[in-house]
Parts: sequence; structure tokens; C-alpha cells
Amino acid sequence: MQSAATTPEAYIAEMPEERQAAFKKLRSTIKKNLPKGFKEEMSYGMIGYVVPHKLYPPGYHCDPKLPLPFINIASQKNFIAFYHMGLYANKTQLDWFLQEYPKHTTAKLDMGKACIRFKKPDSIPFDLLGQLVTRISVEAWINCYETAVKNNRKK
Repeated sequence: MQSAATTPEAYIAEMPEERQAAFKKLRSTIKKNLPKGFKEEMSYGMIGYVVPHKLYPPGYHCDPKLPLPFINIASQKNFIAFYHMGLYANKTQLDWFLQEYPKHTTAKLDMGKACIRFKKPDSIPFDLLGQLVTRISVEAWINCYETAVKNNRKK
């Protein structure tokens, strides 16, 4: 569900009260661990962490007017979502995450290609997500993205 909120604070204020504390903690965890260069902004109706145009002028290939996305967090109808493009584009990161996940929570992993869904806010492994956020620098993400986009366009 996309929001029309224009700030992260407004986005959080409009979600169900029972999710707000966990969501604020998730946002705080990301901001505390986010490598230098990424910027927090509203992106696709969610809170996003992007590579700004000043660091990557080409922007996102789907819409070059938008900055390059990296992480998004959202309150969906039935869950809190954590979207991490590095898990989708980098098998080494995905393998690391899949190995570490059971060490941090007993909750079953509910994951799509880049989306991790948390139906119970108290099952969010904040420490693990904080570690994941630190694992890819802006430079490494740009390189990974360019490699993935170039490889996909050749197919």
C-alpha cells in the first residue's frame, strides 16, 4: 500500500498504532547502520534509502528522474516489509542473510526476492537487519547495480 505522506514522520503517524514502535525501531536501526552516502527520503510511497543523484547522476534505470533505490521499509496491510535490493542483486549477501537469519529469531523467514515480511512486529531481528545494512557501501551498491542492469539488458 503506497502512502501519500511526504515525510517519514507523517508516514509512521498514519500506520496502525500497534506497529509504530517496531517501525520506529526499524527506521532507527537502518539510520544508525546505513553507510555514508545513502539518503533517507519518501520513495514509492514508502520510506526509502537511496543513492542520491549527486552521487549517481544516471538515477534508477526504470525512471532516471528517481534516485537509485537500495532499501525501503513499509507498513503493508498484514505485515511490516523490509525491502533490500542488495539481497536480490547479490547472491553472496543473500547467502549470508539466509545463514544468519535462524541465529537471530525463531520466526519462520517469509521472504520474496527482495522483500522480507514481518507479520509480528516483535519477531523483527533488528540486530541482524542492522548488520545487513552495513554490508554494502554506496560504491559497492552502484557497482552491483550497474553489473546487474548491464547483465539483464544483454538477455
